[in-house]
Amino acid sequence: MPAPSELAEVDEPIADVEDGVPADEPAEPAAPISLKHWYVVKVASGREESIKAAIERKVKIEAMEHFFGQIVIPVEKVRMIKKVKETKNGEKITKEKAYVKETKKFPGYLMAEVEFNAEILLLFRGVNGVGDFVGSTGPLKPPPPMSELDVQRMMFGMLPGDPKGGPIKPAVVKLDFEKGDKVRIRDGAFANYEGEVKTITDSKDGEAPKVTVEVQVLGRPVPLVMEYFQVDKI
Repeated sequence: MPAPSELAEVDEPIADVEDGVPADEPAEPAAPISLKHWYVVKVASGREESIKAAIERKVKIEAMEHFFGQIVIPVEKVRMIKKVKETKNGEKITKEKAYVKETKKFPGYLMAEVEFNAEILLLFRGVNGVGDFVGSTGPLKPPPPMSELDVQRMMFGMLPGDPKGGPIKPAVVKLDFEKGDKVRIRDGAFANYEGEVKTITDSKDGEAPKVTVEVQVLGRPVPLVMEYFQVDKI
C-alpha cells in the first residue's frame, strides 16, 4: 500500500502546458494599431512657431491628445560665411567666419502627425492662421496621408552638424522621378495639373532639391519651379 506522501504527489493537479507556457496563463494583449499618419498643413507664412504652439495648446484644452501625435516645422541647417572686422596690432583687418544658420525649409507649411477625423479637422481650422490639410478635396474628406518616403523627404537636412564645427552632412533624397517623366502637381494654384519634368536641381549646401515642371496653360507651356515633395510621378 503506497504511503500517504506518495498519494499526495499522485493526486496533485498538473497544469496543461502548450509550447512551454501554462494554458491558463493569460496571453499578452496585442499592441494597439496606431491610426495616426503624417499630413502637411498650410499655415500663414512667418507664423509657423506661434501657430504650432496654439495647436498644441488647444489639443490639451480640448483633451484630444489621443488623436494627436506631434507637429514639426521642417528646418535645415545651412553653413554661412560672414565678414567681420577686427583690430590686431592697431590695424583693422577683415576676416571671414563660418557659422550655421537654421532656416525653415518650407515657409507656410507644418507637418502634423494626427488621426484625421472631424474633431481634429475642426480643431485645426479653429486656430487662427491655419489653412487646410494639403490634398483635401472636400469638407471632412480625409486627404491622402504622407508616405514614409515623403516623411523622410520632408525631414531632409535636419541632421545635426559636426559638433566640432565641421561641415553639415545632409541626408540623401532618392527621387522617384527623373527628367522627362510625367508628374502631377499636388497643391497650390496649379494643383492637379500634369506636366513634364524639365530639370532637377541637385541638393547641395543643405538645400533640398527642386524640380522644374512644364505645364500647359491656355495652350502655352509654362515652367514651374516646385519643391520635390510637391509633385508625384504619374
